[in-house]
Amino acid sequence: MQQATLNQRKILTSVLAWLIGLMIFFPIFWTILTSFKTEADAIASPPMLFNFSWTTENYTEVLSRSNYFLHFMNSVIISVGSTILALIIAIPAAWSMAFSPTKRTKDVLLWMLSTKMLPPVGVLIPIYLLFREWGLLDTRTGLVIVLTLMNLPIVIWMLYTYFKEIPVDILEAARMDGASLKNEIIYVLTPMAVPGIASTMLLNVILAWNEAFWTLNLTAAKAAPLTAFIASYSSPEGLFYAKLSAASTMAIGPILIMGWFSQKQLVRGLTFGAVK
Repeated sequence: MQQATLNQRKILTSVLAWLIGLMIFFPIFWTILTSFKTEADAIASPPMLFNFSWTTENYTEVLSRSNYFLHFMNSVIISVGSTILALIIAIPAAWSMAFSPTKRTKDVLLWMLSTKMLPPVGVLIPIYLLFREWGLLDTRTGLVIVLTLMNLPIVIWMLYTYFKEIPVDILEAARMDGASLKNEIIYVLTPMAVPGIASTMLLNVILAWNEAFWTLNLTAAKAAPLTAFIASYSSPEGLFYAKLSAASTMAIGPILIMGWFSQKQLVRGLTFGAVK
């Protein structure tokens, strides 16, 4: 009787997980499907599921109208650059808080996390004026800096959580063997926390890749990433749903593929230290 109840719970949990997964995936599926429709079919009522004329003209027009590869390279450089810079800052910070805590460590962590509660529009004007003064508007460097600052609290929090799971005795043994602070972080701590660092890196890349607020307000053409590329298909004349869907599919495609192939590493890192 108990075994039958457990089996029913497993089946119910699996069905519920599939339903939630399908609900999350449906907007992506519908966007990809709409990208192969004509504009007339895209706004048809009732919506057409598969009974429409398939076409690739939206992709052809998007590629001919915009420099997709420039936006793509901007997204890659900005997301990877901000991730590397965030890790360079966050690893020593998380190490200090995890292995040399003070009475104010938790307060500092909570304060950093509280900065994520601040609406970005609240600091847009001062950041915009500073970037204009420093010549960082519409530059990759400017976006790397601002996205690093925006995601740094999450990166530090995640790394702090992972580092807390590493036994202090190992680091103390390294110190007794004469390891300097630099060698301790690079050759002892970092290799042991690779799963956690990898998952943090992947999450930061995704957050930076999908960032729209700062990229739309601090760029124009030269450094505009794929989020700005999508927004260019919204015009005063209205939304061109089929072309907008094609642009969205081309923008989210690379990050979806990366997430698919790195999902095992991401899950491993997110569960790092969950079981001792």
